[in-house]
Amino acid sequence: MSEDPGTAPQENPQKDQSEWVTGDEPMTGPQRSYLNTLAQEAGEEIPENLTKAQASEMIDRLQQQTGRGQ
Repeated sequence: MSEDPGTAPQENPQKDQSEWVTGDEPMTGPQRSYLNTLAQEAGEEIPENLTKAQASEMIDRLQQQTGRGQ
């Protein structure tokens, strides 16, 4: 496999949520919906007024806890 500088990398690196430009905006509808599903499976409550970044972090944690998203 050659390293051609003209091609895009094959992996999709994730930016740290704390560096998101919109990370402090309210979580999106899809995030809330998915969090509801994960939280129900994990027996947890979702705090009100999460930001996009906080919701993403909670999704990551609950995915690991429930075995989803792997």
